[in-house]
Amino acid sequence: MNTNRPFKVLGIQQVAIGGPSKDRLRTLWVDKLGLEVTGNFVSERENVDEDICAMGKGAFKVEVDLMQPLDPDKKPAVHTTPLNHIGLWIDDLPKAVEWLAANGVRFAPGGIRKGAAGYDICFVHPKSNDEFPVAGEGVLIELVQAPPEIVAALG
Repeated sequence: MNTNRPFKVLGIQQVAIGGPSKDRLRTLWVDKLGLEVTGNFVSERENVDEDICAMGKGAFKVEVDLMQPLDPDKKPAVHTTPLNHIGLWIDDLPKAVEWLAANGVRFAPGGIRKGAAGYDICFVHPKSNDEFPVAGEGVLIELVQAPPEIVAALG
């Protein structure tokens, strides 16, 4: 381990999620999870139409970019870039899971359980189905029960 690193990673600044349709991405991220759309970015050179969303505020604000290609046959292919999973702090995980499931969000098998870091976790499934039409649109999303000090700092 290099202890002479001249910088520190301070937190997550942004997560960019691509899909064939921003509308489907917005259904989960804006309509169900409640993120605010704070801007839009369109670039032919980068082949992207992107909604910029935000969660948190101040130093704790994290940007979530929801991207679709302007032309699905051109590069860069912003809709096919894989992202294994992202973790989101949740203030009340059982209430969140109950509400999200009741509102059409599909969860991966396993339910709420202890995660690798010792927090209660569960996962939003990357793919929807007929019973649960809202999912991660190809991205696995880990919901993490925030401990009291994180709830106090970010709440």
